[in-house]
Amino acid sequence: MAVITVVEKYKGTEYVSANMYGSWWFTLLWTILVVTAIVYIIKRKMRHWNTILIHLSFVVILAGAFLTHVSSYKGYIHLRIGETTNTHLPFNLRLDGFKIKYHDGTNAAADYLSNVTVIDGKKKIKDVVSMNNILNYSNVRLYQSAYDEDGQGCTFIVNSDPWGIPVTYVGYAMLFFSLVFMLVDPKGSFRRLLKHPLLQKGALVCLLMFSFGSIKASTTTVLPKDVANHFCEMFVLHNDRVCQMQTYAYDFTKKLSGKRSYKGCTPEQILTGFMFWGDQWAAEKIIKVKGAELCERMHFDSYVSVNDLFTTKGYVLQQLVEEYYQQNNHDALHEQAARLDDKMQLIAELQTGKALNMMSKELYNNLYKCAVSGKNNDLLKIVDTTLSMQQKKMAASLPTPTQIKAERIYNQIPFATILFMVNLTLGFLSLIIFIRRWRFNPSFLLISSFLVLSFSIALRWIISGNIPLSNGYESMISVAWFALLITIIGTFAWRNLSVLIATFGFLLSGFFLLVSHINQMDPAIGHIMPVLNSPLLSIHVSVIMMSYALLALTFICGILGICMKSQIEMLQVLSRVFLYPAITTMGLGIFIGAIWANISWGTYWSWDPKETWALITFMIYAVVLHTSSFPVFRKPLTYHLFMIFAFLSIVMTYFGVNYILGGMHSYA
Repeated sequence: MAVITVVEKYKGTEYVSANMYGSWWFTLLWTILVVTAIVYIIKRKMRHWNTILIHLSFVVILAGAFLTHVSSYKGYIHLRIGETTNTHLPFNLRLDGFKIKYHDGTNAAADYLSNVTVIDGKKKIKDVVSMNNILNYSNVRLYQSAYDEDGQGCTFIVNSDPWGIPVTYVGYAMLFFSLVFMLVDPKGSFRRLLKHPLLQKGALVCLLMFSFGSIKASTTTVLPKDVANHFCEMFVLHNDRVCQMQTYAYDFTKKLSGKRSYKGCTPEQILTGFMFWGDQWAAEKIIKVKGAELCERMHFDSYVSVNDLFTTKGYVLQQLVEEYYQQNNHDALHEQAARLDDKMQLIAELQTGKALNMMSKELYNNLYKCAVSGKNNDLLKIVDTTLSMQQKKMAASLPTPTQIKAERIYNQIPFATILFMVNLTLGFLSLIIFIRRWRFNPSFLLISSFLVLSFSIALRWIISGNIPLSNGYESMISVAWFALLITIIGTFAWRNLSVLIATFGFLLSGFFLLVSHINQMDPAIGHIMPVLNSPLLSIHVSVIMMSYALLALTFICGILGICMKSQIEMLQVLSRVFLYPAITTMGLGIFIGAIWANISWGTYWSWDPKETWALITFMIYAVVLHTSSFPVFRKPLTYHLFMIFAFLSIVMTYFGVNYILGGMHSYA
């Protein structure tokens, strides 16, 4: 399966679906695995009913998949408004109308709605097909797939799988029940681990240093801070949603420089500086250059100005950018040039007025005259008048006062940045405290960090109106949140190990927040795609993120177990305590995702690279639960080594798929 995901990157999904995942030899491999497992279980005279049920659930799931493979059919229907067809269908289907529902005041699609009529003899049934709302009639399901550019037609996915789906869902139900029971079974391995005497002891490792650069006062013309702040209370359309210009200013500054300020200037001052004093700001070295190859080729420093990118010969990046887009040259040098060009486009969009889409040319000119002439009171009067007009004419499209307040707080406080530094620092301090055996209760600090992060997530939720789980940045924040939650529970469950467990929590949450802080993760808030607007998505992602956090704890246990041999057995026990709920949550997350996929686009398993690697990861970690079959994993050193290398599958599932392999689940 791992090899096929790489082949898919170069050959395409259709090729691997037809020639690999759908091939006779791939089906035969699963059959051999099932038969071998059944024979092995019978031979070992397995009697524990829940263990049998777990393994039997996979047999049922695979049987359902086989029924889907041999008995289902899938196709596409294209209809123009008023047309009727029965292609692939045991009834007639007529398209009565189609419309796109937009988020108020934006061009961001909230849903795609097709009004249809099912005609079955004399029976006529009217229904609406939209994202996450399928039409199910006579063992046939219709899903919204695409629409014509003129809005007068659309395409539906047709799927019929009357036998495979019910059998597969029975398998899922068996698996869900057996995985949860594995954690609560009083005679099970997990409950015995919780009482293990070695959990009365403990240990941990690592080291980190931070440095902060000084900020020099700006000599370039800017608006006073209070004026710039009030100016940026006006509303703009940014990232496909209506928000205050303050949000645009913070995104603009962060994308341009990688920082939240420049020479003591706030993002509001920087944005208005480029708007009104573009010539002066063109000389400021505020643009971050990422990539050694580009710096070496162009003799750039790590920061450049707009003026540095233009010479008497023209735009210095022009040739590299043209080669990147026109000749599809995507090596490191051209990739870096294209990313730097993107930053130039931000400035160009601002100075040409394209980014200020809710501001008329007349309004901009009046603001410009007041700003450059220093008439700040007149400028503020224009801002107040504009705000009053926006609130009257666009009341339905503007965010609520609560959303505005939440967004201003969220913009002004870099929660992830502060918390990753604080939590990593606390992690190393708690390590020292544990090693020196000082008396210390970390619960207050853990809970405080958890509450601050919860507040940050709540703000994003209020601002967007959706549970923040829709992109790479939000998923990393969620893993950090679960890491803190799990360790808080752990400190109360095993008070004698509270400092050790707190060390895990601080280091893990700090690490994940650090990952969210890197520039590849875009923290900008936007509307989610209509297909993702489902409660099952939130459950699916939340449970998967919890499993990642737990498995990351097993990875840290492995590192420490190898580094601190005196605690190697205790860390193995602690690691296994994390492993059981990790396997449970990962299994639940994967198959909840499959149910969501079946509801959303008609197939519960599409062999997308992320799905496949999640299954690979699940199978890899399940290996070490089988200590009776593989006694070698009872040895602490072997166990820890396996868990360290097993974590590479998590890295591949999350980062490798997102940024290398791609697919439907890619955040890249």
